[in-house]
Amino acid sequence: MEQQSLKGKVAVVTGASSGIGAATARLFAAEGATVYVGYNKGRERAEAIVADLPGKGHAPIRIVLEDSATIRDAARTVGDAHGRADIVINSAGFTKPVPHGDLEALTDELIDGLMVANVRGPFAMIRAFAPLLKASGAGVVINVSSISGFTGSGSSVGYCAAKGALDTMTMALGRALGPDIRVLCVSPGAVNTDFVAGRGLPQLEKIAQATPLKTVVEPDHVARAILAGATLLTVTTGAIIVVDGGRFLN
Repeated sequence: MEQQSLKGKVAVVTGASSGIGAATARLFAAEGATVYVGYNKGRERAEAIVADLPGKGHAPIRIVLEDSATIRDAARTVGDAHGRADIVINSAGFTKPVPHGDLEALTDELIDGLMVANVRGPFAMIRAFAPLLKASGAGVVINVSSISGFTGSGSSVGYCAAKGALDTMTMALGRALGPDIRVLCVSPGAVNTDFVAGRGLPQLEKIAQATPLKTVVEPDHVARAILAGATLLTVTTGAIIVVDGGRFLN
């Protein structure tokens, strides 16, 4: 079976002004998709990424996970231009390192913020774009989660809980939205980005040496898994694709 082509496909990527989202935008554009580069505060970064993408028709688009109105505005923009969306990639999110044993440091406000960014925001994206994904006839949603969601190890207990919720939501929506829309999770371990404050390359290399594959996970590794979910795994939905060099086995 040949890989499904992305030529002529419309992809919307949240958090695409940096990190995994930016790598995904570049890869999908290289494969022929028209890419909407989602950003919140990083408009200049998003514009720079759009300028460097191969192909035509790409555009920055403001998507604020905490503000569902901006998400619905983004869906209207894409719908007015194309009448459909073929792929939605929920790559945006945030975390803040908090030692798991420091219960007082994990404040109500931080927990709420983690849940909004990592659970409610992706849900709001799916809710707003569902009619456009259905219009595609073969819509795909790929949520960027984390092994924290099923290992309970990560930057904070709240982050683990949020990603666990995202994983469960992926399963529930995979069941609810088929056959028109597939919903998947791609779950990295520690990735070589600036997502977690204070975690640089030396720490990542140390983490990698403790994994079976002893390889630092790069944004492109995750982007390729997202591409596979969109183009190769055509009878897969509600599943978690792990991209962590085997770290979860430890």
